[in-house]
Amino acid sequence: MSQSPRPMTTHRVAALYDIHANLPALEAVLEDVRAADIDQVLVGGDVLPGPMPRETLDLLFTLDLPVQFIYGNGEVAVLESLAGRDLSETPSAYQPTIHWTAEQVRQRRYTIARWPLMTQFDVDGLGRVLFCHATPRHDNECFTRLTPEERLLPIFEGLGVNVVVCGHTHMPFDRMVGATRVVNAGSVGTPFGEPGADWVLLGPDVEFRHTEYDLEQAARRIRQAGMPWPEDFAARYVLEPPSAAQMLDVFTRASL
Repeated sequence: MSQSPRPMTTHRVAALYDIHANLPALEAVLEDVRAADIDQVLVGGDVLPGPMPRETLDLLFTLDLPVQFIYGNGEVAVLESLAGRDLSETPSAYQPTIHWTAEQVRQRRYTIARWPLMTQFDVDGLGRVLFCHATPRHDNECFTRLTPEERLLPIFEGLGVNVVVCGHTHMPFDRMVGATRVVNAGSVGTPFGEPGADWVLLGPDVEFRHTEYDLEQAARRIRQAGMPWPEDFAARYVLEPPSAAQMLDVFTRASL
């Protein structure tokens, strides 16, 4: 997997991160995306794992809008499972879902494996924007709006871009690291904080969006999806997600 070789030029980008195969959340967000007059969708990794992986990929792959994908640590884990490799670095609680997801998307594995780590667009009003999942150097590094700048400068200096958009920690933020504006798009499928779906609209500025959808109906669909422990997913990530304050503390202590 390699970085996309050349930037594209666009006016308005909808950045959708950390969908985690929550199809009802994605369906609701795409309704808002279509109403926002965008001309590019950026899917920022961790489409997988989750309760409706095949259906989620099918929807994204047949979308009637231009779509660019990058990969996240979730895709890496699913591809490792499909290759029969050791998942010892992945918490044991997540491994059954990763293995189950891998089998659901086996026929899509070569397409997923071609997604790059990063891509860039020139966005009106923002300049050169780099999109990555966690950080520009790795798909599984954590940082938050509270991570000290001195830890982040070695990662974000010298990129030659105006803005970096990331996800991974499922909490939106907008901060400066040196001269680089760093934006976290939040999570469509498994947000921390207010229930719903978080994403970001880019161009001519950065606009955070929160899409509400029928949570009870989504939970019923998830319970019927066949994934391991669907009740846990429905409760923890849809109906009553952890508070942003709680997870901010967790991820800040784990930063880099």
